[in-house]
Amino acid sequence: MADPASLRKIAHSPAPFSTWLGIVLLFILFGVIVLAVIGPSPRSSDYEQTRAKKRMEKLKTLREENEKELTTYAWVDKNKGVARIPIDRAMELTVAELAQKKPAPAGPIATPAAQTAPAGASPPPPAAPQGAAVSSSPAEAAAKAGPPSPGAASSSPAAQQSQPAPASPTPASTP
Repeated sequence: MADPASLRKIAHSPAPFSTWLGIVLLFILFGVIVLAVIGPSPRSSDYEQTRAKKRMEKLKTLREENEKELTTYAWVDKNKGVARIPIDRAMELTVAELAQKKPAPAGPIATPAAQTAPAGASPPPPAAPQGAAVSSSPAEAAAKAGPPSPGAASSSPAAQQSQPAPASPTPASTP
């Protein structure tokens, strides 16, 4: 069998300069062949021009279809009675419908209560919406307010109307 020292010498021996020169010349030869084949061939973009024409035709047909859908009447579902109308007519109908409606004032923004009410207490009556008519008699105010809460200081409607309502209910202290 071969001597291990000689095997190590063969496995790690540097490649001669002629091997490296041969590899470099092969790469150069390959590059020259590629340039010879590709170089004189015409670099036309017929393929890209054809694709561009097809894309433009598709875009044109799509726009024509969309224009037709936006400007003509047609049935969407005849059984359900759903039809498509031109967008201009739909805008006219919508504007006419909105012109007939009277705007309503916005109510106050409801904020969540900071504390929870005790189990036995009833919640405070809701505040009247902004722009609501104010009743002139105490009896009407009491009827709108509902029954008095169990912890109210006085039960007369006039006394309840003169006292401001608490901002948030406070829990009753337990002894």
